[in-house]
Amino acid sequence: MAGKLDLEKLSIQIKTWGEELGFQQIGITDVDLSAHEPHVRDWLDKKFNGEMGYLERNLDKRLHPELLFNQSFESLDASAQKQQTTCRVIAARMDYLATDTQPLKILNDNTKGYISRYALGRDYHKVVRRRLVKLARKIDAVAVDLDTRYRAFTDSAPVLEKALAEKAGLGWIGKHSLLLNRNAGSWFFLGEIFTNLPLPIDTPSTVDHCGSCKACITVCPTNAIVGPKQLDARRCISYLTIELKGSIPESLRALVGNRIFGCDDCQLFCPWNRYAKHTAEGDFGPRQNLDRSDLLILFGWSEAEFLERTEGSAIRRINYQQWQRNLAVALGNGEPTEPVMRALRERLDPASEVKPVSEMVREHIIWALHTLELRLTPGG
Repeated sequence: MAGKLDLEKLSIQIKTWGEELGFQQIGITDVDLSAHEPHVRDWLDKKFNGEMGYLERNLDKRLHPELLFNQSFESLDASAQKQQTTCRVIAARMDYLATDTQPLKILNDNTKGYISRYALGRDYHKVVRRRLVKLARKIDAVAVDLDTRYRAFTDSAPVLEKALAEKAGLGWIGKHSLLLNRNAGSWFFLGEIFTNLPLPIDTPSTVDHCGSCKACITVCPTNAIVGPKQLDARRCISYLTIELKGSIPESLRALVGNRIFGCDDCQLFCPWNRYAKHTAEGDFGPRQNLDRSDLLILFGWSEAEFLERTEGSAIRRINYQQWQRNLAVALGNGEPTEPVMRALRERLDPASEVKPVSEMVREHIIWALHTLELRLTPGG
């Protein structure tokens, strides 16, 4: 299929193009994930995915990327479909940590709302995928005479991104289950291009450089990392504040602290992140002062304000009621000041100017008030 095209030179060119498009690293691998399958199935068997049922529904596509790739070509006859079978995955990483967001300072200030650093700027799905599409078009322009096919993804389809990135040599999967790179830590996004172009494969990452370090396990606020590379999502603050649609378990609310969208603790205290680089991408810079906003200000947003100020942001993965739920918990974990108590009580007032709260939000506001009132009680 490759004709006279020099695939070795094209592989090198792809990596150069990737850097020009803002990616920090490109790697190429095949689609054999058999080594990762036992771990994935065991994780699901333990129900560590919680309410994320979509992780089970598309399991075959996750474990066999060629099935996902070929889904685009179901209209082709059997012979043509066979030719489209994925040969390679081009894995890419892009740094996202913006400068001066002072994560530890915000975490230690219970009047502020902590938002995971990846969600402070423009929605990464759009930014990364558009760059991947541009990269695919550059490849296609060179391989114009070949019957090449591409699909680009970034956390938007049933893809085992970290497993593929590890196979492509971008890093290793750490004890916290995130991908780590010796020169860049873990503050980066991943994306992939699936293609039937038989490019040469890069050397996979086979060494686990975490060693005996257990920093991520030790600092996890909710003890969600139950063992090396064993994350119980049902206890993870990112899951509780984003994926979970209903009530946050009462036993975990105090542990959430002031984290209102996601959690970065396992990254903040990972020794490898001393080598992380700040991003040069303007799209990943904080919007609407969300890197340092007061909880009371955020809690006062109406639904219209929430939708307006989070437009184009990954924060829109949650709805307004989840946003209010998370803020109520964070306020309940702060100081029982008069403005905080008044804001919580006013939100329960049916005549409140802000949209009446749902029963779920009401539950969390009542919990917050009760928790704060206990702190006002001598010996509470």
